[in-house]
Amino acid sequence: MAMAVALVLMVVASLLFHFFSPWWATPLASNWRQMDETLTITLVITAIFFVVINLLIVYILLRFRHREGRRAAYQPDNKKLERWLIIATSIAIMGLLAPGLFVYAAYVTVPANALDVEVIGQQWQWRFRYPGASGKLGRSSVDLISAANPFGLDPADPAGQDNVLINNNELHLQINQPVRMLLRSLDTLHDFYVPPFRARMNMVPGMVTSFWFTPDKIGRYEVLCAQLCGVGHAGMRGYVVVEDAASFQKWLKAQPTFAQSMAPPAPVAAPGAFIAAAAGDALVAQGKALAESKACVACHTVDGSPRVGPTWKGLFGKTETMENGATALVDEAYLKNFIRNPQARVVKGFAPMMPKIEMSDAELEALVAYIKSYGAPAAAPSTQQAQKSAP
Repeated sequence: MAMAVALVLMVVASLLFHFFSPWWATPLASNWRQMDETLTITLVITAIFFVVINLLIVYILLRFRHREGRRAAYQPDNKKLERWLIIATSIAIMGLLAPGLFVYAAYVTVPANALDVEVIGQQWQWRFRYPGASGKLGRSSVDLISAANPFGLDPADPAGQDNVLINNNELHLQINQPVRMLLRSLDTLHDFYVPPFRARMNMVPGMVTSFWFTPDKIGRYEVLCAQLCGVGHAGMRGYVVVEDAASFQKWLKAQPTFAQSMAPPAPVAAPGAFIAAAAGDALVAQGKALAESKACVACHTVDGSPRVGPTWKGLFGKTETMENGATALVDEAYLKNFIRNPQARVVKGFAPMMPKIEMSDAELEALVAYIKSYGAPAAAPSTQQAQKSAP
């Protein structure tokens, strides 16, 4: 009897929790309402089976409970019951599978006017590429990837010269414009997922996977990696900004093309201490943006709190102890060598988990400048020094 009561309470509590739960799907911001409808169908069918099966167990517990003087009847088969079970389960399975097949058919049928956008995933950062005026994405290869060419584009392909490169974690899209996302991974499994869009797809090394959607609400939405891709997985985040056509085109024209990124930088004269200070501030700001876009902040903090990697607060100027007992002064050369080849030395107390992230010399300078800005605080003056300096 107690078991029957417990099962009834479990069914009632589960239904009440579903209807009054504070955890619901995020508001839809794309054309994939079919995804929500398919999920609702799945929940309804599984809920019916959950309730019916548990109430059937309650009935069996009460109807066939032990009673003095009565014995259970031996019934090896029941053709009528078997037929009803086969029919009911077959209908339920078709109800679960059929909507998904129709939705998947629409999922892989890309509209002719869809804009191709390439997404590159790498531990633990996102990069994006748009076609230029030619409307085509140029050829790319992992063999061509370098610090100066992180997208691996073929310089000999004319179609790639005007491709727009976004070397950070923010993707802009035009409202009501169908988009086909072409997904590449440079290291391990990733998954580009924006919950309000519902659509998502795994990113497999050596393959180009794809999905499409149409954003239909202006806003800023968070990008998540939905595949466990390493210790920095939780920090592999980005943003999708959906905006009107004029704002999108204005933003797109302000972004660098592949040809511009490969051009040698023009020398800039910067005389004067004020200009030098301003340039230094700009370098630190660039380093901060790099730390966020390349997901350095997933493993390193700037407030002194521990994480997977050493905190950057007070790091510059500190003497670090290595796993083998050796010591090293954390200066610019140390930081640059460590970032270029993180597996060469292991800091005591930390696992050798940092991936090798391709960076140009300019990016490396900016990131080191940002780390230096959180360097060791100046030592407090001694009492004698304070007395000498006092008027």
